[in-house]
Amino acid sequence: MTRPPTAAQRRLIEAADPVTGRLRGTPTQLAELVRRGLAFRHPRPPHDHFLTPAGHRTREAEPEPVEAKASAREVFAARVGGDDPVAGAEAARLREVRGAWQGMLELRRMTHRDGATDRPCAWERSHLVQAAALALEAAGHRPADADGEGGYRVRETPQPEAVAVYEPDGAALRACAATLESAGWQVGEHTEPRTRVRYLLASPRRA
Repeated sequence: MTRPPTAAQRRLIEAADPVTGRLRGTPTQLAELVRRGLAFRHPRPPHDHFLTPAGHRTREAEPEPVEAKASAREVFAARVGGDDPVAGAEAARLREVRGAWQGMLELRRMTHRDGATDRPCAWERSHLVQAAALALEAAGHRPADADGEGGYRVRETPQPEAVAVYEPDGAALRACAATLESAGWQVGEHTEPRTRVRYLLASPRRA
């Protein structure tokens, strides 16, 4: 029977990126997780380490306090617009969101059979609002503040596999459309019949 991971190894596994499963640790720690079949070293530079399916199962099976689970999920969350500002310096936030976007591209590369990064992956299709918001924030678009003033807002829609993106400035709305299209989304601009508000309807491209 395989020995369970040590407390230190569990901490590494639980701290892995909640989206990509990317791990951070010393070379010795990461090599031990690889030896136990809980992680793998990606063959392409920068040769980051990621959880294997067994590593993901270990993380999901580990009992932990509710507060710890919330903390792990909140390692990174893209701003969807209309939420409270994220604490911390703006430059640090920009580095964090760009790092998350690079992690998403790596997840696309790993999960698409052809290694493509130009279209969304399964995780994005099951987390539409967060995925679209990540693409927008990583490209430098400004999310709306808590009062809804200025900036983009990404919202769910009744349509399957589609989100709505609102931005009061027409030029900024078109810029959001261009960003999502370059990130692998199909985008159309529409007008709400009652309010005459212009918005984008975006769906992840499959091919």
